[in-house]
Amino acid sequence: MRKTLAAAFAACFVAAAPAAHAQEKLKIGVMATLSGALTSGGEDGVRGVQIAAKELGNKMAGREFEFIITATDASPDSALRAARKLVEQDKVQLIIGPLSGSEGIAMRDYSKTVPNLVMVNGSSGALETTFVNPSPNFFRFNSDGAMWMAGLGEYVLKDKGFKKISVIAEDYSFPYTQVFGFAIGYCRAGGEIVQRQWVPLGTKDFGSVIANIPDDVDAVFLGLGGGDAVNFLNQYSQTGGKAKFIGGSIMVDQTVLSSKGAAKRLLVGTPSSGGVADAWDDPRWKAWVKTYQEAFPADKRFASPSLFATNYYNAVMALSIAMDKVKGDLSDGGAKLRAELAKVELNAPNGKIKLDDNRQAIATTFITEVAELPNGDLTNKFVRAVPDVTQTLGLSLEAFKAIGLPSRTNPECKK
Repeated sequence: MRKTLAAAFAACFVAAAPAAHAQEKLKIGVMATLSGALTSGGEDGVRGVQIAAKELGNKMAGREFEFIITATDASPDSALRAARKLVEQDKVQLIIGPLSGSEGIAMRDYSKTVPNLVMVNGSSGALETTFVNPSPNFFRFNSDGAMWMAGLGEYVLKDKGFKKISVIAEDYSFPYTQVFGFAIGYCRAGGEIVQRQWVPLGTKDFGSVIANIPDDVDAVFLGLGGGDAVNFLNQYSQTGGKAKFIGGSIMVDQTVLSSKGAAKRLLVGTPSSGGVADAWDDPRWKAWVKTYQEAFPADKRFASPSLFATNYYNAVMALSIAMDKVKGDLSDGGAKLRAELAKVELNAPNGKIKLDDNRQAIATTFITEVAELPNGDLTNKFVRAVPDVTQTLGLSLEAFKAIGLPSRTNPECKK
């Protein structure tokens, strides 16, 4: 089913590209998670690149292009297979992707083996991807998962009164990064994390996890996404539990808020933070939402563009800006393109984005709360923006490095 869907997406792009001599057409690989727990995010990421392709008229710097879609399942091995296929069989000149955290770390390392290939991240958000041994030809125009948590810890402690919490999150690099970023602010403000439960990506049965939630916590931080988030909510709803939640960025993304069933309404009132705010009253964001909604029938999209659609869209537009600067010339192995990409300052729908010395985005984080609209849709209500968030979360490089890297236990958060 998912292979068929990926092929359909790819066919859409090929059909959309105007006729041209094959040797003149720019081939751009797109890696998207189209199977497994994060499938809904991958599908919306592809919608983001579809919109970008239409806005660009399927041209960058006057060169016609086609996107070649390759599916992954959120695992590093699947990402490596997809990248090798794109490079070795499809002969792409550029890659956009991947989506998931551990895929991004794998692509950082792979990109070093193909130094003439320019890779622009899709939406993956593990800290290590650009912070540890960064690759000179890997660019990320989205914040990492820790940056998406900037300000949330302080907010839930001071404004919501959540002094003691537990954590339920998926057991891989991106949720580690999210909990890491949340804990830095939350614990320094005086909060306490008394328990962390890590579950495999693709977990079907949350029964024992739900039973183990402590009775004396003020809230539960949920670092789940896609199918895992929906499964948890459905099963928690059946228990009649009354816990308050704090949402990781993709726990309250439209990939979950637009899902079927009533259990998602357990999230109403849930504070969270991330790279987008559905109900942000900014003209550029509102225009992006309108464009997204008009691009697809209501039953073929979410109520509002997800974090994934926005990030993939931004990746294409950043690449287009740099390609215009070099007039589409990749004859030098992409050296000029890499230099221009590093200088791109993107006036994106979700705020201004520029890159640091590691080719990592410096961008805005949005603190939000889930709310129900009159028509029954769920949205992320804008609370406040934290502008110009850096990868060290406002700390000096030395102080940030002293904390260590994200893991199941780091940083500790006890009184």
